[in-house]
Amino acid sequence: MSLRNSFAALLASLLAFSSLIHADDHTTTLEVGYMPILPVAQLFVMEGEGWTEEAGLELELTRFSSGPAMVQALASGELDVMYFGIGPAMVARANGVPIKVLAASISEQIGLVARGELAGHFERANNDAAKAIASFTETEGRKPKIATFPQGSVPDTVLRFWLIEQLGVGLEAVEIVAMGADRVQQALLAGAVDAASILEPILTTVQQRDDRARVVARADAMLPGQPGAVLAAREAALAEHPEAMQALMALHLQATKMLVEDPKRAAPHVRDFVGKRLIPLETVEAALASPSSNYGSDPHAIREGTRRMHDFQVEQGSLKKPVDLEALFDTSLYDAVIAETERP
Repeated sequence: MSLRNSFAALLASLLAFSSLIHADDHTTTLEVGYMPILPVAQLFVMEGEGWTEEAGLELELTRFSSGPAMVQALASGELDVMYFGIGPAMVARANGVPIKVLAASISEQIGLVARGELAGHFERANNDAAKAIASFTETEGRKPKIATFPQGSVPDTVLRFWLIEQLGVGLEAVEIVAMGADRVQQALLAGAVDAASILEPILTTVQQRDDRARVVARADAMLPGQPGAVLAAREAALAEHPEAMQALMALHLQATKMLVEDPKRAAPHVRDFVGKRLIPLETVEAALASPSSNYGSDPHAIREGTRRMHDFQVEQGSLKKPVDLEALFDTSLYDAVIAETERP
């Protein structure tokens, strides 16, 4: 069987499974918080394809500019389901919000894109990052400004881990500028910052619009095995809507397969949610094919990377107290759906 035929067969199996759960035509409403970013593209695919409606799910979507903003909403008692970073998920759990991480969405999705003089210093230093940062500071008379999401987010954590653990230059070597997703690209292209620890499609868009911009480090060098965005839910939603949550998990796996094996079909749905449809479709397609778009659903695969990130965040103070990672993860829904779809 060809790869496309195998993919189509699995899609049909997953959709049939999620539809079977709601064979009584009952519709379950779930409040879903998300960020308009590529790492949570599974949500955009399932909505765009109309799978949620077919599965008896009505998703009331609320858009957030950052993971920490979603943590605040969670603390106020809002949302049933979250598509956000593993960093904010840990922060929420550390703050006493009873949530569970159910599935991965992506891993190693962060990259450091540099522009202007900083990109030139990286080129002349043969991508020796510590040397490039030092030579820029000496030549320009200031530290490089690096934009990223607020502290506690995945892009911020990856940047800090890279500076401290990988390069050994420390946070004092650069000026970290925290901002929301919508502002990072604007700041880069306007020259307000020299680089950004960020994700797709910003990595691709900035390089397309600025010939001197280039990705000088990716997550496998910055924080190897870095976990990214996840599908999470309140424990109450899991208890109150077990069948709906299982249907959502089936759709999440279905969407992941499309993103991996048929990204061109997924691209228009992603474009509808990311960048307010102002991003060319070709850019979205390129971003989905980027080395930083490593989609995967298996929550077991990100547990070790989550532990590494957790320990670093505790050390840095992003997490005020340790999180019980065994309590944070609930892989039962993922395991159940995988078992069901693999039956002969």
